[in-house]
Amino acid sequence: MFLNLAEIIKTFLQIGVSAFGGPAAHIAVMELEIVEKRQWMNKQQFTDLVGATSIIPGPNSSEMAMHCGYARGGVPGLFAAGLAFILPAILLTALVGHLYASYGHLPALENWIAGIKPAMITLILLAVNKLRKKALSNIELTVVALFVIIAYLFGISELVCLFGAGLYGITRSLVSSTSLKAVFAPAILVIPAITHISASSIFLTFLKIGSILFGSGYVLFAYLEGELIHTKAWLTYSQLAEAIAVGNLTPGPVLSTSTFVGFQLNGIWGAIAATGGIFLPSFAFVLILTPIVPKIRKSALATGFLNAVNAAALALMFGAAVNLSKAVLIDWQTAIIFELSAIFVFGFKKVNPFLLIAASSLTGFILYSI
Repeated sequence: MFLNLAEIIKTFLQIGVSAFGGPAAHIAVMELEIVEKRQWMNKQQFTDLVGATSIIPGPNSSEMAMHCGYARGGVPGLFAAGLAFILPAILLTALVGHLYASYGHLPALENWIAGIKPAMITLILLAVNKLRKKALSNIELTVVALFVIIAYLFGISELVCLFGAGLYGITRSLVSSTSLKAVFAPAILVIPAITHISASSIFLTFLKIGSILFGSGYVLFAYLEGELIHTKAWLTYSQLAEAIAVGNLTPGPVLSTSTFVGFQLNGIWGAIAATGGIFLPSFAFVLILTPIVPKIRKSALATGFLNAVNAAALALMFGAAVNLSKAVLIDWQTAIIFELSAIFVFGFKKVNPFLLIAASSLTGFILYSI
């Protein structure tokens, strides 16, 4: 058992350190390392787990790491793999958060960071485009996504949008009539308003987000916008864009953005609280649901819920990109960087996000130094 745990930790530390490119890239690396190289499971088992991660809240690639660890080392392996995978991103993001808190207002560093923000918008749009065919597989789901975009841009809570769509999907599965038009918004978990940005408040806020985060890690930005800008006014759009940029500078899950945000709100304790809150639900969900995943995947109701939620999550990603564009694209420099990033992102089949971010940062520094 101890040899297995050591192997699990070593494997996922290596993956975590080099895992640039988003959840799809992370999972591709895991397939190569876990299935092809180490043969901890076969391709069918791995494919089943990839499908399972999409029907529970949380970051898909982090949860896949936990599933792989469980397959090799049981419950201890689950925790070992999950922690090893996210640890490099957390530590690097915390370091950047500390440096930013100390030097982030220096003009030179602001110029470097300003160049990254427009690139983040193009990466979100790229993710939306890649997920579009899978999430919007029919006209009905496309209409659901359009309604969610409209509702979100008019200020409706992202939680209401997401779970309202999910409830519609469940209801649509129960009622076979194609004339079903009613969409019901369910009651959602409400955490009392926070008056002071204490570590416990930060933990509860990110615990809430981690408990209902469906879809790609990029959907996190829509949740952060709703919670930290609109509801609690802890951040501005500019600060959120900076957090997104920093989260994408590091390898591993993009949810490490929460570490940076927590650090800005309450130093090291805020970083620990935000990180623990955002990732804790994923460990719980994987631990609880792993034995019953096959049954969940065969459920018609779960399928209906998942299809509608995926469509809504895609819409929320697009809505977040729109709102970020309004806050970020404010001068000719950011407009140029956005256009160049868009050409790079949509003009090439394979995009290396780290290279895009580095190039955008350098371009921003040059343009703002002119």
